[in-house]
Formats: sequence, structure tokens, C-alpha cells
Amino acid sequence: MNAAGRLKVRIFADGADLDGIAEMSRNPMISGFTTNPTLMRKAGVSDYRRFAHEVIGLVPDRPISFEVFSDEFDEMEAQAQEIASWGVNVNVKIPVTNTRREFAGPLIRSLSRAGVALNVTAVMTPAQVGQIVDALDGPAPAFISVFAGRIADTGRDPLPLMTESLRILRARPRTELIWASPRELLNIMQADEIGCDVITVTNDILKKLSQVGKDLDEFSLDTVRMFRDDAVKAGYRIDCPSADRHNPPA
Repeated sequence: MNAAGRLKVRIFADGADLDGIAEMSRNPMISGFTTNPTLMRKAGVSDYRRFAHEVIGLVPDRPISFEVFSDEFDEMEAQAQEIASWGVNVNVKIPVTNTRREFAGPLIRSLSRAGVALNVTAVMTPAQVGQIVDALDGPAPAFISVFAGRIADTGRDPLPLMTESLRILRARPRTELIWASPRELLNIMQADEIGCDVITVTNDILKKLSQVGKDLDEFSLDTVRMFRDDAVKAGYRIDCPSADRHNPPA
């Protein structure tokens, strides 16, 4: 078993391409799936409900997260109840705030008490994690998605924030931490090392899993071969008169 096979962190595939989701559903390393309106729009999804039911049909046996998209909490609650009714394996993604910076705590509490499995998303700070834990007040399990990749995009090291978030979550055992928006394969190793429960990973990063633990000398040679092969295929040449002195005609 290679290093990838020894990972303890669970991997959720993140995307909205049906072919990609179907492919990842056959991968035993994938424990769940997530998507969001931005990914769906980029993938050309026009019918939210139809897309969701197609995904649920492809993946009936693992958690799937679909997100509400209203900016009003009463409408979010209605959307959440509808989305939750689509399948027993569905988690409803609720943004930590609306666009007016209003914390979604009362909505999280209401849905949690109603038994809706949640995935509170767009979280960036341990303080927000603490607020969410205080709001969760029901029997249903929940995820909290901390966007470690976006934190790193600001020049901050996400590891201390993710470690602190895990500490806060000990107060609520049925709530798990998701390392969201990873930027590279190394993030999977980092999430595993600190004991993060789940990491969401896009298909382009998932395809690199076969490289985990690869011998670096061999990787170096593969890179040299790639550069050489691409130069030959492109037909590049540099006429160097000095080279003729080293390679005289026969």
C-alpha cells in the first residue's frame, strides 16, 4: 500500500461535472461529494433540481452536499428543507453569513433541531467555528467547511487555524471539520497530519494521488524526458555553428 492508501483523512470529491462525478464514484478512496453554485454555473448546470437528482442517482451511498442560494434566512430555511428531502445522504450547505454579514446562527439552530444534516460553509476563522458549534443544537451530524485554501491565498498559514478549529470541535463530537478549497496535493497530507476529518478535493488534484511517495530522482528524470520529448515533438531547433565542431560530418 502506498502513502495515499494509508491516509486517515476522508476525501470528498468537489465538482459539478457529471462525468467526473461518475468517474470518482467508482474510486474507493472517495468517501463523499460536494458542490456549490459557482462550480455548477461553470459546469453549465441550468436546472438545479435535475442536476442534484442526477448526482444522487450516481452516488446513492455516500454523503453529498448541495447549497442553498437565497440571501434571506427564511427562504434559505425553505430551500434547506426541500434539498434535505432529496435523499437520506444529502447534507445541506448553509453559508456562515448572508451577503449582509448577518450570522446564520438562528437558521443553523433551527435546522439542526429539525434534524437536517448540515454543512456550514465559507468559514474562514476559528471564531466563526466557535459560533457555529454554539448554534448547532440538534441530533443530526454536521460538517463545518473551513476554506483553508482561500486562507492560504491571503498569505496566512492555514495550519494553525485548522488545528484550532479541530480543538473547538471537540465540544461537539457529531460535528466534523472539512478542509475546503485545497490548492495542491500537499494539502491532503497536511490535513491528514493534523487529524482533519475530511478534505474536499477537485478532480485535477485527485489525479495526482498516484504521485504520492514517488521517488524524487525518478521524478527528476521523468521531467527531463518530458522537456526533451516536447521539444522534439514541436520540431524546435537552434542552429549552432559551434556544435558542428563537436559533431563533424562522417
